[in-house]
Amino acid sequence: MTSKELSNGLLRTLLILTGISLVLILLYKIFIVIVYLLIAVVFSLITNPIVQFLKNKLKFKNTLAVITTLLLSLLFIVSFALLFVPLIISQGENLSLLDINSLESSFNDIVNSISLYLESHHINLKQVFEGSDISSKINFNFIPNIFNGIINIVGNFGMGLASVLFISFFLLREKDQAFRIFKFVLPRNHKTKILTSMEKIQHLLSRYFIGLLLQLFIILILYLIVFLIFGIDNAFIIALLCAVLNIIPYLGPLLGMIVASVLIMISGIGHDFIQNTIPTTLYVLCGMLVVQLIDNNLSQPIIFSKSTKSHPLEIFLVIICAGILFGITGMIIAVPSYTALKVIGKEFLPDNRIIKALTKDI
Repeated sequence: MTSKELSNGLLRTLLILTGISLVLILLYKIFIVIVYLLIAVVFSLITNPIVQFLKNKLKFKNTLAVITTLLLSLLFIVSFALLFVPLIISQGENLSLLDINSLESSFNDIVNSISLYLESHHINLKQVFEGSDISSKINFNFIPNIFNGIINIVGNFGMGLASVLFISFFLLREKDQAFRIFKFVLPRNHKTKILTSMEKIQHLLSRYFIGLLLQLFIILILYLIVFLIFGIDNAFIIALLCAVLNIIPYLGPLLGMIVASVLIMISGIGHDFIQNTIPTTLYVLCGMLVVQLIDNNLSQPIIFSKSTKSHPLEIFLVIICAGILFGITGMIIAVPSYTALKVIGKEFLPDNRIIKALTKDI
């Protein structure tokens, strides 16, 4: 190899690395736009059956069907958000978010009440707290920052919602035109496989997201029954919040139990805490645990295995591995990503033994 060829190779490598770096920087800068686009794609997959129903059954024009679907979706989202206003107001008053001394006093009241309850059962929790001095190490000044952060999130959510609805409008209205352009630029030797893969992926992901909504609805109803049995204030709103947290596989139910426990105990401050609030909280946690047992062993395996055509053990292993590698985000997108990869694998590597075994039902 001559010095000229070597220098040309190094220059070409340098240019390639520079190009890759610039692309990665660009993707990082527009990351939020990519997130909006991905959410819009998922939203379009979920709402597309409604658009098709309006077009085929009610004879709506394409644009009218899309606008009607988006308006119904927006109404649902706004109604969903407004449900939490009473909870935020009531719990905000209980927490006294802007009064740090009151918040610290509430925390100490809960700790003392729990301590007295445990002491009646010969468990001295007070010594543990005094020995570790936990309450003095907790800095309650972070609460106003969280409150301000929530306000910022609400503002960003409004902008994100508008962006997602705008993108979804064109994805739903111009789906056929975009699909024709996409087909035109595909390589001819792989066009059929790519189109077949896309059709199957869209079908399976639509089934998956509809199945996910069905699962959350079942959990919502079961949680609501538990909360109503034990007379929990704001039962529907807390049940809805806990159900939404189930979007995060395995960790979501635990977070839901923690949120429900905190809200119940905070609401019980000033009442008969030992005789009423703590037992009620424990009973509710037992009820929520029963709901999760029903969901994990009955509704979730049936719904997910039917919608994605994957064995429940497959789904469990994929979610765990994705959680280890990519955290909570990986757990949320694990099943849709795995489903898409299975479809692509079946189309492009149909003779591979492992892929053949995993995709026999697709």
